[in-house]
Amino acid sequence: MTVYLDTSCLLKLMLLEPESEPVRRAIATENEVVVSTLTCLEAEVTLKGEYRGGRLSTRQWAAYRRKLRELLALAPFRFATLAGGVFETAIRQNRQAAKTHCRSLDRLHLAAIEELGLQRLMTHDEDQAAAARALGYVVDRPGRR
Repeated sequence: MTVYLDTSCLLKLMLLEPESEPVRRAIATENEVVVSTLTCLEAEVTLKGEYRGGRLSTRQWAAYRRKLRELLALAPFRFATLAGGVFETAIRQNRQAAKTHCRSLDRLHLAAIEELGLQRLMTHDEDQAAAARALGYVVDRPGRR
């Protein structure tokens, strides 16, 4: 099966967090894990913020960035570039979402799933998960309910 990996789960593969091991186990069962340009951008921005905030040394920051590139070159990961139409899809989804709300980047991830023709999302973001379910996507939240 194929799953779209959002940033909350991608970072758990690199940073030691409580749900890191459940995410690793879940990914190990997948045939294909799609990581978009948006996911990579958000991960890079988060890591840079950790560095700029003094929570990572220069060496740690460089190591995490290298690890991200190396990780995406391994199976079962597939890197997917997003086209500009993802913004229009996000706008349409947001306008049609009468009972759910999620942040702009999360909405863009949901639009990416649609644009890439996928049906499953792996995330730890509760609002994004609710919005994804409202769109009919299957949501995996390893280590959470």
